[in-house]
Amino acid sequence: MQSEIDRREFLKLAGVGGVVFLSGLHGQPGLPMSAGKAKDFFFVQLSDTHWGFEGAKVNPDAKGTLLKAVKEVNSLKQKPDFIVFTGDLTQTTDDTNVRKSRMKEFKEIVSELDTKVIHYMPGEHDASLDNGETYKDFFGETHYTFDHKGVHFIAVDNVSDPTGSIGEAQLEWLKADLAKQKADANIVVLTHRPLFDLYPQWDWATKDGAKAIDLLMPFQNVTVFYGHIHQETHNMTGHIAHHSANSLMLPMPPAGSMPKRQPILWSASQPYKGMGFRSVLSQSKRDEYQLSEIGINAEAKV
Repeated sequence: MQSEIDRREFLKLAGVGGVVFLSGLHGQPGLPMSAGKAKDFFFVQLSDTHWGFEGAKVNPDAKGTLLKAVKEVNSLKQKPDFIVFTGDLTQTTDDTNVRKSRMKEFKEIVSELDTKVIHYMPGEHDASLDNGETYKDFFGETHYTFDHKGVHFIAVDNVSDPTGSIGEAQLEWLKADLAKQKADANIVVLTHRPLFDLYPQWDWATKDGAKAIDLLMPFQNVTVFYGHIHQETHNMTGHIAHHSANSLMLPMPPAGSMPKRQPILWSASQPYKGMGFRSVLSQSKRDEYQLSEIGINAEAKV
């Protein structure tokens, strides 16, 4: 059963930097760490850049927002260990040549990031039209794992299948990978769509996401970071915390807040409102991830 995390307990202002959210390393704050395993580290999550999007009423700076974000990340006082893009790197198009051109341009722009370790993931805009084949040519596999300072990261692809499913083959891969982990392992799942049924009416769900959650449920220390819904939310499935990220191209309204899903229009008085990226600080001694939401600087020159 999903539930909204008690924001009064975990949210606090973080000054100019935005909002800090404290999330237990294990989904449940206060559980003991696995002794000697996890170490402090810092990474940045960017999501839903939609390079190639056009729509002046939604974002008149569609060709500049990603460049500003790159500059903002490079200006962080603490350099991230790595950066992850959780999908929809580019705007969808039926034209394969245009799709390739957008992916090439995207890679050229993000190559300016000071942090050279970058983990990419597809969104449905990148992968659903050709089962991820073009995406793989530019960014590699759509699902994979890596380990960093005592934390096991799992990138799950729930977009290459146009039905919005993970698929039985990948679920078997996930099951085999988790079989190698101890029950108290520190696990972070990266994905594009929410694994749980946030709001299926708006395609904010994964058709077989419950199967992935069932596989993860025996593990005490699981946190999920995802994109797709173009806004920051924090939810729980049992003891597993799920954190969605803002978009770097256009914000979306809360689930079910209007009859039809559509982007929030640009506000000249509040440019880039609802857009930005996230920094994540793993604090092993405090058993938590510190999530900071960082907006786009409207005054930034690119």
